Amino acid sequence: MKTRKLQSLFLGLGVLLAAGLSSCGSAEKAVSTKAQGEELIEVFCTGPEYQSDKNHFRASAIGESLDQMVAKKKAGTNARAELATLIQSTVQGTIDNYVNSTELNNVEQVEERFEGLTREVINQQLNNIKVICEKQTRTAQNKYKTYIALEMSAKDLEEAINQRLSQEDKLKVDYDYEKFKKTFEAEMQKLQAQQRGF
Repeated sequence: MKTRKLQSLFLGLGVLLAAGLSSCGSAEKAVSTKAQGEELIEVFCTGPEYQSDKNHFRASAIGESLDQMVAKKKAGTNARAELATLIQSTVQGTIDNYVNSTELNNVEQVEERFEGLTREVINQQLNNIKVICEKQTRTAQNKYKTYIALEMSAKDLEEAINQRLSQEDKLKVDYDYEKFKKTFEAEMQKLQAQQRGF
């Protein structure tokens, strides 16, 4: 009698275990992206480590062409344009907040002067960017694809802007480096939060 109960118990456990294993397999099938008509692809030089943070401006881009060098050039140009846009937006926010938080005479004229000088600095600093990722592939259509990620140091940019602004005779009296630095760092924090929010 005891052996029959044990056999029934083992048989019941075996059935439960088999049911559990088969349901695991069906769960895997339900998750499969191919079954849903989607295929996961890898986009090189993207992801959290290639997004801007409080210390670096970063931008990624892709270039495609039948010519390998043209694909590379396209990717580089697109990434530089994206980087320049990020930098310009952050610096513009810094200038707006800095000028609005100070009691300066002729606010519009001062803001215009700040913008002109920082634009010069940004253009110079765009020569100091670093390639942090670059991959090339060839597609089934025999085209070349270049994936690239670029980076520029926020600290280097901030120091270059400070150097330029502190040399400007018209701004020397009113320019407060510590206040500008604090405003710039706050804008970099905002940029990091925006990038991480995507």
